[in-house]
Amino acid sequence: MKVKLINHTPDPDRTVAAAARLCYSPVGAGKIMDDFTEQDIERLLEMLVELGHWSPTEHVSFTFAVEGVSRAMTHQLVRHRIASYSQQSQRYVRLEEFAYIVPPSIEQDPAALELYRKTMDEVRAAYKQLASMVHQEDARYVLPNACETKMVLTFNCRSLYNFFEHRCCARAQWEIRSLANLMLAEVKKVAPLLFAKAGPACTVRGTCPEGKMSCGRIKKNG
Repeated sequence: MKVKLINHTPDPDRTVAAAARLCYSPVGAGKIMDDFTEQDIERLLEMLVELGHWSPTEHVSFTFAVEGVSRAMTHQLVRHRIASYSQQSQRYVRLEEFAYIVPPSIEQDPAALELYRKTMDEVRAAYKQLASMVHQEDARYVLPNACETKMVLTFNCRSLYNFFEHRCCARAQWEIRSLANLMLAEVKKVAPLLFAKAGPACTVRGTCPEGKMSCGRIKKNG
């Protein structure tokens, strides 16, 4: 899996802090960036987190390029609807030699891995044959959820908070959890203050919404 932050709002920490400054002080739009110190930025962002005043964070966005992920994972990803997605098309891109993702549980079991790879080889052969008989947009129906895909995705900061809270959780499915952790590492490089406390609910709020399904992390650390 590869994740790269390819674009973002310039100086995201300062941009969000400026929006917050406009909300909480008499300063006008023309002077919103005047005499704006790093200490001011840190203080305002800490206040936003403490108050749960998330609307200023919607003024910055982050765009990622992702590859080496499965279609099974992207079906989960697009449930996060306040985001924009562009995905490699199976209608226009021929995939006779498609790559595929192998779950760790299968990778660690020789018998399961042998069956898995044999099945993928059979699917490849069926796809090739079908693509020679009908248009590839119909041949693609035989392709598996394991099929590797590539995406470009854009989230605003507030949507990323929600995404990280749910998908960095130990109970999230392994592949989307790996994606979320890599994305979080990327945004921390360019907006360390905004994402200093981003992550699963147990890290962000000190509570767990999973109830009886909890991993028990809070009890262990309590």
